Amino acid sequence: MDILIFKTNLNNPQLISEAKPFIQNIQGIRRWNVDMQDCDNVLRIEADQVSPRSVESILKSAGYFCEELED
Repeated sequence: MDILIFKTNLNNPQLISEAKPFIQNIQGIRRWNVDMQDCDNVLRIEADQVSPRSVESILKSAGYFCEELED
């Protein structure tokens, strides 16, 4: 299992709720959450064989900012 971390613009419950169907439709995601207390509104995903680029692409095409945070 991989843990993927992204900087997003998901900074309130309404945006998270609107983005939820896009995130949940990505095959391989087991769990996810958004930390609105973090300055980067971090999206943390626990997944099996999910490409960070595919997550970025799906959320960006839906109108959200999403960029992988690298170590």
